[in-house]
Amino acid sequence: MPQWFRSLFSKKKKSDLSPELKSRIENLERIVGLQIDDPSLFLKALRHRSTLSQEQYETYDSYERLEFLGDAVLDLIAAEILFNDYPEKDEGFLTKVRAKLVRGDTLSSFSKELGLEELMELGERNGGGKISKSILADAFESIIAAIYITKGYRQAYQFVDRVIKNNLVIEELINTVDNYKSVLLEYAQAQKMSIPQYELISESGPGHNRTFLVKVMIGENEYGQGKGKSKKKAEQRAAKQALKKLKA
Repeated sequence: MPQWFRSLFSKKKKSDLSPELKSRIENLERIVGLQIDDPSLFLKALRHRSTLSQEQYETYDSYERLEFLGDAVLDLIAAEILFNDYPEKDEGFLTKVRAKLVRGDTLSSFSKELGLEELMELGERNGGGKISKSILADAFESIIAAIYITKGYRQAYQFVDRVIKNNLVIEELINTVDNYKSVLLEYAQAQKMSIPQYELISESGPGHNRTFLVKVMIGENEYGQGKGKSKKKAEQRAAKQALKKLKA
């Protein structure tokens, strides 16, 4: 890793940390299976933006920059793993499986299994409640970036590969349905039913945190409702509910 790249991040030795921070780093070392030479970088990887109102942090001191890098590194690692494990599959198959592998639900489950949730640093603005899936997914990508910066690509690859093999059966992931709208459309067409139509029932919450409620209609009948932080997620959940009702 180029020295100029590492120099973008301030370093702090483990001996300089408070007992509480030193304990967090030691727990993180057990999780990633590596000795952490730059604790400040890894602590940043677990720091949510809600902490930035505190005076000791700058605007760039959350995990967001690391998450940006980790997202790109993870895409490459996932592509390499699938490319090697499925030598006879075409580009379309590899693309679809990679999308499932790097999606938020999968990554948040990795964070939970690893115990990253207990090591996150959150501010009061986050509410102090349950950590959202999106935050946990971001934290996983941020840790990948921190490993990549300090240890290089091969160590980052080995970490991701180990997490996947220990916590996921890729064959099961391949067979999971993640586009319920498509499945519902195919089902409706096979049954000679009308094309499903999605209608917005309501939306609530502030502009930066909207919640949408959607219903799905087939002909004159409502078959399901779904709620989500985007219309697309709400529609998918409505379609999933409709499929359960139709196949009951």
